[in-house]
Amino acid sequence: MSARYRDLYAAARARLSQRLPQDEAERDARLLLAHAAGLSGAGLSACLNDLAAQNHITDFEAVVEARLAGQSVAHIIGKSAFMGLDFAVGAGDLAPRPDTETLVEAALSHGFTRFLDLGTGTGVIAISLLAARPEAQGVATDLDGGALARARQNAKTHGVAGRLQFFTGPWFAALPEPAMFDLILSNPPYIDQATYAGLPEELRLHERAAALTDGHDGLSAYRVIASQAGAYLARDGGVMVEIGYDQGETVLQIFAQAGFRSVRVIHDLAGKPRVVVAQAMRS
Repeated sequence: MSARYRDLYAAARARLSQRLPQDEAERDARLLLAHAAGLSGAGLSACLNDLAAQNHITDFEAVVEARLAGQSVAHIIGKSAFMGLDFAVGAGDLAPRPDTETLVEAALSHGFTRFLDLGTGTGVIAISLLAARPEAQGVATDLDGGALARARQNAKTHGVAGRLQFFTGPWFAALPEPAMFDLILSNPPYIDQATYAGLPEELRLHERAAALTDGHDGLSAYRVIASQAGAYLARDGGVMVEIGYDQGETVLQIFAQAGFRSVRVIHDLAGKPRVVVAQAMRS
């Protein structure tokens, strides 16, 4: 069987559009074809009219089937873009979401030289901050050793490994000794148990449950962070946490009741509550 790359793309786009929005089907078909052909986006554009190699056709059919079966593009191709950078993503890892860029952008508007990223996963938040702030130093923690291995790999890829320390463990307990930070950030598991049960298969089957849900009401991490962060914040330091679209008022109250000041909610580009910001109590 012979086919041109453009024909493979068109056929896959049509198939994917049966289960995905049109723009997502177009994007996914292009990313998957470039991956199967071993080409960059620009390289694929340059050879769309060429006949595809047989192994590229076979590999492309396989990855399209995987996408139709519910596997995310990030997990199929092993990487995902975030804040203009490519990050390695492995089996079970939480794939970077555009929503989390709201958290990073909020952090970059805040003055800091040393920060702590709790539950770092593949390191997208910490690495993006360090890439944008060459003078900054970071510490990142996570329970999952596999995710931390990818985070270390990503830190090396983007040239920030010398400014980022990693520790394995839950929240602040992962830190080997007391430390102070200008900024503490987290994109914690905030989906409640009932909502998690109804998530699409591509999330439940391919991303660690512990990265998505606390198995309870989705608020456990915020309670831990709010109750303990004060002991790790420098004077006038801040906390920034990503939240679910319907959690703004609840999480705001958790931090306000813990004694934080200037607690507020930042909305994402879609106008939904996305980040809660809180300032440390003055000493």
